[in-house]
Amino acid sequence: MQRRIAAALGADPEKPEEVEAVAPLIVITTTGDRVQDRRLLEIGGKGMFTKEIEEALLDGRIDCAVHSLKDMPALLPEGLCISAIPEREDPRDAFLSLKAASLDELPQGAVLGTASLRRQAQMLHRRPDLDVRMLRGNVDTRLAKLEAGEADAILLAYSGLRRLGLGHLPRTLIDPNDCPPAPGQGALAIETRVGDCGAAWVQAIRHAGTAIAVAAERGAMAALEGSCKTAIGAHAWFEGAHLKLIVEALSTDGAGRFRHSGEADLTELADAEASARDLGLSLGLAVKADAGDAIDLG
Repeated sequence: MQRRIAAALGADPEKPEEVEAVAPLIVITTTGDRVQDRRLLEIGGKGMFTKEIEEALLDGRIDCAVHSLKDMPALLPEGLCISAIPEREDPRDAFLSLKAASLDELPQGAVLGTASLRRQAQMLHRRPDLDVRMLRGNVDTRLAKLEAGEADAILLAYSGLRRLGLGHLPRTLIDPNDCPPAPGQGALAIETRVGDCGAAWVQAIRHAGTAIAVAAERGAMAALEGSCKTAIGAHAWFEGAHLKLIVEALSTDGAGRFRHSGEADLTELADAEASARDLGLSLGLAVKADAGDAIDLG
């Protein structure tokens, strides 16, 4: 992404020294990165992956931030915006195991490692016998734990594995219609100060189709007050000019699952992103009404 941003600013992306001069990379380690022994909901939620970075944006130490969109809260700090969403990677969850080729082939009581409440709930809905255990850390750490036998299988975002050149590792990929991924999974978010939202370099890296799809998914997240305490999945995709969306929320034990789906014809709409968001909001509210107190909206 650094090379794409540099190219949009006029640099030659094939010349590393030019890329670094035009768009120098600054690494900021967040609380979410540092704390690896607890779930995000125990340390403050999704904002723990963005707080320190957004502070650097607001005080001018950096000019833009690159986030995993699924880690972005529904509401942003005043003065900041998601100014661009590049083309999305594959949004599916990946199943990795040294013992089984798929979730269905895991033996009774097998240990499944994940740090995601959504993945926990979805897998327990399909396999209530599983022993789901909290597993945090970067990709290398989780793969090492799988290799060491701390889990019989783990679930990771396929997009992250592909970006790291590890797309060959999954045994299977989870059907996104059966188990919708996190809203925005597979997409990156370029966050800037509000004054830079319309900059030419930002417009150069936007991908309209991705922005519309994730607007629908994040609309559902907003309706469901999505946080790390809520098991929410949303998957939007295009069939021609029709945007289709599946939204679900689950109880943490997977026993309760509440789903709605719908679509919007975006052929002649002037503001497709707003219409997509409205679709997500309406489906999210329908799920919320069905679920009542069965899902934690804390």
